[in-house]
Parts: sequence; C-alpha cells; structure tokens
Amino acid sequence: MSNIIAIVGRPNVGKSTLFNRLTESRKAIVDDVSGVTRDRHYGVGEWTDKQFTVIDTGGYVANPDDIYEAAIREQVMIAIEEASVLVFMVDVTTGITDLDDDIVSVLRKSDKPIFVVANKVDNTALHSEIHTFYGFGLGEIYPLSSMTGSGTGELLDDIVKHFQDEPEEENSLPKITIAGRPNVGKSSLINALIGKERNIVTPIAGTTRDSIKIHYNQFGHEFMLIDTAGLRKKTKVRENIEFYSVMRTIKALEEADVVVLMIDATEGIESQDINIFHLAEKNKKGIVILVNKWDLVEKNTKTMKAFEEAIHERIKPFTDVPIIFTSVLNKQRIFKAIEEALAVYENRKKKVPTSKLNDVMLPIIENFPPPALKGKHIKIKYITQINASSPMFAFFCNLPQYIKDPYKRFIENKLRENFNFAGTPIQIFFRQK
Repeated sequence: MSNIIAIVGRPNVGKSTLFNRLTESRKAIVDDVSGVTRDRHYGVGEWTDKQFTVIDTGGYVANPDDIYEAAIREQVMIAIEEASVLVFMVDVTTGITDLDDDIVSVLRKSDKPIFVVANKVDNTALHSEIHTFYGFGLGEIYPLSSMTGSGTGELLDDIVKHFQDEPEEENSLPKITIAGRPNVGKSSLINALIGKERNIVTPIAGTTRDSIKIHYNQFGHEFMLIDTAGLRKKTKVRENIEFYSVMRTIKALEEADVVVLMIDATEGIESQDINIFHLAEKNKKGIVILVNKWDLVEKNTKTMKAFEEAIHERIKPFTDVPIIFTSVLNKQRIFKAIEEALAVYENRKKKVPTSKLNDVMLPIIENFPPPALKGKHIKIKYITQINASSPMFAFFCNLPQYIKDPYKRFIENKLRENFNFAGTPIQIFFRQK
C-alpha cells in the first residue's frame, strides 16, 4: 500500500501523540512511561483530500540484550521498510542524543523521503533551539508541538507532495479479530499466518498492548486481521496502560465481523474466555473458538470430544460455534481456523428468501406449535428476514406476548438446522400480525 507515513524516534519523544493528531484519534496509547508503544500501530489520516496510513512505531533502542528492546528495534526496521515517507521525531528540550545519532545512521541507508520533526516546541523561545538538528544533514527541520498541533499543517503540506495519486479503495473486506486472554498465542497465530514477524512475540504475558490491523491477502483469501491486547480480569488491570489496552480490545471486538476466540488447551476454558465470548455474542459478531497448544495436552480417543462438551456447557445456549483444535507453534490447522472464520462471515451475511423461509418453517411450526396459554392458541402465519448486518427474523403471529423463551430457542434451533448459521448469533422477534 502506498502513502504510508512511519513515525520513528527514540522512546518518549512524542511519536504516539503525533500519531493521534495525524489520525484524529486516540488509537495509540499515550503515557509518560518509556516504551509504551511496543508494536507498530496503524491509523488513517487525511490532508488536502489525500488519505494516508500512519504507522506509530515503538521507540528505537540500542540494547540488543533486552528481549523487548530487540523486538521493538525489529519493528521499527519493518516500519521503515513499509513506509513511503519517514518522520524522524526528536525532542527539542533534550537536543541530540547518542541514540538519535544511531537512528540517523539507520535512516541514511533508506531511500525514503525523511522529515526531521523537532517536537515539544511549545513556545517561540524554543524555535532557536531547533538549529542543532541541522547537524544530522537530513535537510529541513520542522518545529512542532504534537500536544497542541502547532506546526502540523506545514509538515503535512510538504509530506503529501511525496504521495502517489491513486483512488482509495473502499474497505469492505471481512474484519477478523483475534481475541483471548494474555499469552494464549494471538500474535504467534498472526505471525504464522502471514509468515513474517509483524508482531512482537515473547513468552511474557501482555506484550501486545495496542490492537493491530493487518491486511491479509494470500492463498486466495483477503481480509483484515486484527490482533488485540490480551483481556485480563478487572482485578489485574492496575496500570493506566492496561486499562487502555482493555478498551482497545473491546473496541476491536465491536468493530469486527468475526471474532476468533483463542483458548489455552493446557488451562481449559476459563471465566475470562466466557466474558469475551459473551461480549462477541452481545455485539452479534460471528464467533470461532480456537483451542491452541493442543500439542501439549495428553490425549486419548475421547479427549477432544470431552473438551468440546466442556466448552458447550460453558457457552450454552449458543453452542452452534465451530471449535478448532490447533497448535500455532506447529502450524497445525491454523488455516482451517481462517477458513472457518470466513465461512462464519458468509453465514452472518446470509439472506434467506422469504418464500423459502416460509416453505420450510411454517410446516415445522404447524407440527410443533407454541403451547397455548390461558386457553388461547398462538398462530404464526408469516416469517421474513429483517435487513440487518447480522441474521434477524420476524415471526408474525396473533399473540406475540404469549411466546416464551423455550419456544424461541426451539425456533432458533430449527433455523440453524435448515439454513446453517453456524458461528452466528440469531435474533428472533415475534410481532403482531
């Protein structure tokens, strides 16, 4: 994809604040703690009718022995490789540091346009301090305050001159969100699917703090893949950063078409998994359950069936959900999970013709009518599917207020048996004829 701005620099110079301003959002986590942005984060901005993607990178660091710092450095290198324009951000209040010089040596090897931004120029007195940065030999210095936005317009005016003019495609691709508790293997799954270390993967829980969107286009499948921060129990959400991550995850679930819920096979399905499941169900999203680390479980001929039954017991009454047993580490059945997710996406969009709906369901209802209440018989005469983003059906009858939940579940089960809505929540409404 062209028209990509990558914001690079050492930790805590204000990259995420600039990202939020360019994308007019609060997508990137902003905190005074160095190293908050660990993965690349993507957003979309617009200036003078030109749209562009912004990548907010982790702060570039020089310590190769630190597990996080080495991973962050790799992320920055990938961002530089992907971008069409590089924004190198420095801090006018601290001047040039050794780490800034290290970054410049990396940037000089790139053939991309480089814009040096001196951040935290919050008053005119600081303008005279920017001249020291001409020592980089990278051309014009752009004084800017990412906090207030001053100087942003002048920067963008010059950046967009390097953009290619091309029609922006409407993003109608399926959105698949990978969700689950921390350290269940979400980022490892995405890395295995795309065949590239796009996300930082370490054995430390909670590495992914922001949600990350990736355009997947391989093996005849095209969709947006979203990796989310691990959802923790509320009692463990102690830092502001952790709180923001939970909010990001919830928003990613709300925006998804299909949620792939990853469960750790060695721990079984836990209350937090159920919380994520019900959150997706509440938002009427398609759901696929992916049981990861299956290779670590001692198995016999009944192990898989027992595990499925345990899951069904916890998620009922909505049990019509695909369950895939996988080992991301061994790349076992990971593409099967994606195929199931795309099948659920199609189920979620499915429209059943009214004539077929009535031809199938009315005879079933006639043979198994709603039980009479207070001596009054309920007659369902007509059925139609409501035009909505997820399956919704209206059953027109004479006494809708007398139909109880057990019969609604009976109707839902018959719809599923006859029209295959696997993985998709169904809404049923009984209305006055």
